[in-house]
Amino acid sequence: MKDKHPVALFFSGLFLSVISVNFQYALAEHVHARPDMHAPIGVMGDHVMAKSEWMLTYRYMNMNMDGNRSGTQRVPTPLPGFMVSPLSMDMQMHMLGLMYAPTEQLTLSLMVPVLNLSMDHRVNMNSVDFTSESSGLGDISVAAIYRLMNTSNSNLLFNFAVSGPSGSITETGVTPASGGVAVQLPYPMQPGSGSHAVIPGLTYNQLYANWSWGVQGLYTYYVETNDNGYQLGDMMDVSTWVARSLNRSFSLSARLNATDWQNIEGADKSLSPTPTVPTKNPELRGGSRVDALLGVNYVAHGLNAMRFAAEVGMPVYQNLNGPQLESDLLFTLGTQYTF
Repeated sequence: MKDKHPVALFFSGLFLSVISVNFQYALAEHVHARPDMHAPIGVMGDHVMAKSEWMLTYRYMNMNMDGNRSGTQRVPTPLPGFMVSPLSMDMQMHMLGLMYAPTEQLTLSLMVPVLNLSMDHRVNMNSVDFTSESSGLGDISVAAIYRLMNTSNSNLLFNFAVSGPSGSITETGVTPASGGVAVQLPYPMQPGSGSHAVIPGLTYNQLYANWSWGVQGLYTYYVETNDNGYQLGDMMDVSTWVARSLNRSFSLSARLNATDWQNIEGADKSLSPTPTVPTKNPELRGGSRVDALLGVNYVAHGLNAMRFAAEVGMPVYQNLNGPQLESDLLFTLGTQYTF
């Protein structure tokens, strides 16, 4: 059985404490086209829609990593004990979504991710640099958002998603040590998990006259060992945000996002049992991180209230089972169209 990380337990308790607080204020009713009605674009599953509504969504997400960290400390290159040191990584994801509300209480969604991954390395012995790349479809998920409670100015939602192993876990590439032959790439270079996952959670949001706030907690559990002999570690994700409407079209937001993820269980049978690079070691994949992000929402009222949004941020705390590449910059750009 997987042990629950203390940080995950802490944020679980924090989340439950926050949503138990009930503020009683006389406020205006929700307005669908209000710019801060939706959470920052980096948050998904934050609202239900009106009966028979459809929504098309697109998100572009980018994460830049540069340098290595073990625990909370930076680790210089070359990494001791390894033949190859990761230098940096660029993770890009295009997320296409379709949502539909069969009832006022229930909204269903389909999310299809496409990933582009690139990692720079250095051979410690001779300081030769090389790059590994992979791309492809990620794990497709279907989700339900059910409204447990609502008032004229608040919502409590139950989130539940299931993802399938549609993403590849067999991507290969040529390295300086492979003699021109493509070999299995390490864990972070695989677009998929190879496993089914269940993702339950809760979302609460509160609306005021010209500002709003919300909190969401999600837990990702990978159900089975994949065909390559390993299972990704569980992840706890908690976000809390506040947004302010500037006018009927623009709003600004600030968000804190805490994530805690566990090491990989098992090991990829296609990788060497003696890792020459830390990205091949399943015991160096866990960690925790807190990100601070700023965002903007814009509602184009002339385009049927089509929404455009952006969010950018960076970590303010990282504690990694390393050496492991640390995150430096996170960026999300998206649009949502309801009909």
